Amino acid sequence: MHTRAWRGAEVIASDFPLAEVSDHLEHDDEIVWVDLCAPDADDVHRLAAELSLHELAVEDALSDHQRPKLDRYATHLFVTGHAIWWKEGEKFHATEIDCFVGPHWLITVRKNERFDVQQLIDRWDQSSEMLEHGVSFLLYAVLDVVVDGYFECINAFDDYYDHVSEGLFADKPLEPKEQRDWFETRQDLVKFHRLVAPMREVVSGLMRREQGSVQEPLYPYYQDLYDHVLRVVESTDALRDLVATIVETNLSLRDYRQNQIMKKVTSWAAIIAVPTLVTGYYGMNVPYPGFARHWGVYTSTIVMLVVVVGLYWSFKRRDWL
Repeated sequence: MHTRAWRGAEVIASDFPLAEVSDHLEHDDEIVWVDLCAPDADDVHRLAAELSLHELAVEDALSDHQRPKLDRYATHLFVTGHAIWWKEGEKFHATEIDCFVGPHWLITVRKNERFDVQQLIDRWDQSSEMLEHGVSFLLYAVLDVVVDGYFECINAFDDYYDHVSEGLFADKPLEPKEQRDWFETRQDLVKFHRLVAPMREVVSGLMRREQGSVQEPLYPYYQDLYDHVLRVVESTDALRDLVATIVETNLSLRDYRQNQIMKKVTSWAAIIAVPTLVTGYYGMNVPYPGFARHWGVYTSTIVMLVVVVGLYWSFKRRDWL
């Protein structure tokens, strides 16, 4: 658990117990941040009782696998997002971050410790002059750190599919492990898109001026955040189109290679069939022109050579061999 209280740009208390949250909120010139990582239900309900958090929002914060969303309640907002990590060769990870946003307080609830809150604290300390805008800036920093992580994932996906595209036209067929990697990475990209795309509505909902969720000086920052989310979503859509193209190209190349192999096998089978036919015919134990004569052997040999060479030249000219 992390707690911190500011008065203006100054940190006046940190790491204080939950019981003191209400004491700090008695002062209108203070803002309070509380961070809970994989909390017990009792801690969340105790905090909910102090801050009058809506029961539905509390239920969502305690449950798993919430989609990104923005809910408005009488006394606060409830924002859900996901911090995402993905690199080639590593497992896809997503940490749900639920935010209760009040007039003078921000509560973040993390499902696990993969999301490091120290980067949030560092960002707030580096831009302490922005804290005069209150909780809106605290929430902006949370969302900005989350969206910055999306760009890292997009770059990792880009690098992976650049590598895949380079090896697509190699003569060596894909190994089963490579095919499985393709499939799993495509699944990860679908998961990524499912968690990122709704963030457009979350940020745009916060920016609605009639709701007054964001102080006017912070609108350019939220607009920049919205632009970043749009870039991520557009990049994700482009990657999905690229993946579909890669799959179609791979299937076409596989069919092409199979056709090439079949042409070669069929051509060699036709060439080998000629000697088999001629020797089988002349091998019959019945009289025929040239039977038991030297010229018959010469004739059959010449026929085999001429037909075989002719077929080989014909197939080679058509690039079947």
